[in-house]
This record gives sequence, C-alpha cells and structure tokens, in this order.
Amino acid sequence: MTTLPASQKLAARPLAPGFHGATTACGLKPSGALDLALVWSDRPCTAAGIFTTNRVQAAPVVLDREVLTRSAGDIRGVIVNSGCANAVTGPRGLEDARRMGELAAARVGAAPAQMLVMSTGVIGVHLDMTKLAAGIEALGRADAQAEPDLVARAVMTTDTRPKTASASVALRGGTVTIAGFAKGAGMIHPNMATMLALVTTDATVDPALLDRALRAAADRSFNRISVDGDMSTNDTLMVLASGSSGVAVGEAESAAFAAALTDVCASLARQIARDGEGATRLVEIVVRGARNEAEAHRVADTIGLSPLVKTAIHGNDPNWGRILAAAGYSGVEIDPALVRLTFGDGAEAITLLERGMPVPFDRDAASKMLARDPSLIRLDLGQGDASATVWTCDFSAEYVRVNAEYTT
Repeated sequence: MTTLPASQKLAARPLAPGFHGATTACGLKPSGALDLALVWSDRPCTAAGIFTTNRVQAAPVVLDREVLTRSAGDIRGVIVNSGCANAVTGPRGLEDARRMGELAAARVGAAPAQMLVMSTGVIGVHLDMTKLAAGIEALGRADAQAEPDLVARAVMTTDTRPKTASASVALRGGTVTIAGFAKGAGMIHPNMATMLALVTTDATVDPALLDRALRAAADRSFNRISVDGDMSTNDTLMVLASGSSGVAVGEAESAAFAAALTDVCASLARQIARDGEGATRLVEIVVRGARNEAEAHRVADTIGLSPLVKTAIHGNDPNWGRILAAAGYSGVEIDPALVRLTFGDGAEAITLLERGMPVPFDRDAASKMLARDPSLIRLDLGQGDASATVWTCDFSAEYVRVNAEYTT
C-alpha cells in the first residue's frame, strides 16, 4: 500500500468524489462576498470531529458534539457560514444553529440529525436567520452549485486565499481519495485554533477508526501550527467518509489511510500558517535531539509563539539569542552546552551555535536565509533522538492593523 502526495496524484481539490458543494452570498458579510456553503453526499457518511478546547464554545460546536454522539455513522453533510461566529449567543444561538441545520438538511433531503453546522466570524452577534434562511434556499438553485473550489472561499474571514488539499492512497481494495478545505488566519495556536476544516473521503471507514485516524492526523498538523497564540470559540475539524468508492478501510489499511489523511491535514495546516494575518512568509521550526516528541514539540511551539522571534524573522534579523531564550523558558530541561542551531537545511544550512557556543557566520547570508519562504529554523537539543515540527509565520505591523480594526 502506498500513499501519494496530492502534487503527484491529484489537483488540490476541496471535495472527494461523491460529494457536492454549493455556495452563495446571503448578506452575512457586509462586503457581499460569499458567506454560505453547503457540502453533502447523496449517501450517508460516517463522520468524526475534533473541536476547540476553549471553555467558551460556540453554539455550532455544542450542536455538532451532540449530533456526532448520536449519529456519527449516519451523516449527510455540513452547512457552513462565515461573517458570524454564533458564539456567546445563549439559548437563542443554539436554537439558531439547530434551525440552520434543519434548513440545510431539508435542502438535500436529509433528516436534521444528519446535518452538521459550522460558523465563523465575529463573536457575540446573533445570526440573521432571515438572511440565512434565504441563503440556504438559494443553495438549491443550479447557479449555486458551480465551482467546487468556491466552498473554500465561502468560509474565509480575514484569510487572503482559499486553502485546499487532496491526496490519494492505494489500498488493498482499490484507490481512495481524501480531499479537504480549511479557513484560518488569526487566533491560531495548538489544541485547535480559529480554524474550520472539513475533509472528505470516498472510502468506507468505521466511525471509531475514522475518529482515531483524525486525531492522529490533527496531532501532526493542526496542533502543530501557531500564528499568534490565541485559541477561538469555534474551532472545528471534521472528516466525512461516504464509501462511494466501494473501498473499505479496515485495520490492515488503517496506517496507510491515516498517513494520507495526515498529508492532507498537514498541507492545510501549513497553508493556514502561511496565510497568518499580516504574514509575509511561512516559518518551519524543527527541534531535534529531544528526549521525547512531547518535549521537542513544546520547545518548537514556544519558539514559534515568541513575538520577539517572529518580529526578528519579519525583519530578517538573525538574532539567534531570541530563539535560544525561548527554548530556555519552554519548561523543558535543556542543556545549553549541547545545543546546535542552524538556519536552512542541507548544504546551504548556516550554523549559528555549536555545542551551545556562538560560531562565526555570515550575517548577510543568514539574513537572506531568514527571508526565504519558508524560513527554516533547526534546533538540535543534543539529548536524544526525538523530533517535532511546528509551522508559524512572521509578525508584521499588518497583523496589528488587521486586529485593531476587526470590528470597526
């Protein structure tokens, strides 16, 4: 069984074969941009979901947890809106989320318990249900079911570009496709972030196996990104498996399927980090030589979260002291005398620290290395053989502008 990256097998499509998408602009966004998308299958799907760890959880998150508890093996689709988070909206917000699911289910001939709901946008604002109902009605028109790529645009808020990824995996019973889309640019940090992601597959997968594969994929993708350290009320990652390919994923195929699912999720996660609010480049931080993966992740995550590191990268300033300081306050017991730090990879790598001591380096070359997209930072702790990768972005003045004016 082999896994083939999307670039080798498929265009970066947002939906697997057998799934349909429809989009419209119903007026939730003042700009008039697309703000409503419906994704569905003609046949029941198994589903799994992971949600925000924030104690303040939006109405659609509460609803989706209920739906998946009851009906994880009998889901038909997902209705998604942008422009309003439907968070901190009380009992009315939960009722609005239920009504949103009911209307969408009726649109595709499904039962309310077969429809999941996602929302993103401003917190503390009620959904305009008149506009939303009209929008869902419009999703049934032929002109709403146009380019599948538009579903990725309809969920955008401060995103500057749609985010899609796909891959295929050859299993014992045939080849299956995994495809998905995501949104996210700000309030991004591990343990989920301000992101919505929907992944679809034409494989047949048991709900328990699907849930296990999704959690493994999230641990090496969406839980490895950071833009600003904030976590939201609406974060949702979901996967739907329609079985339309006729190819089943059992225990024997689970590793290959999970690897392909991780490939798709990691691609979407990197796209989110690269599109961080005000970002000019993706930053990839690899921490090696740790005692275990958890410690490697914690060190990399702390470096990626540091505003001092991120602003230095934005200015192409090879100020390695900020990186070492962040590693030192990560809470992991490191020995500075063992540390090796480089920018870049392979023959082009520039070494800045060797066994904890500064070494002479070409500052202009190091600055140019930081300016690359992606910017590569490699820290070896010299304590073991475990490693972890985290993706973040640089911090620019544009990040402050975007968030200073978000509701005004």
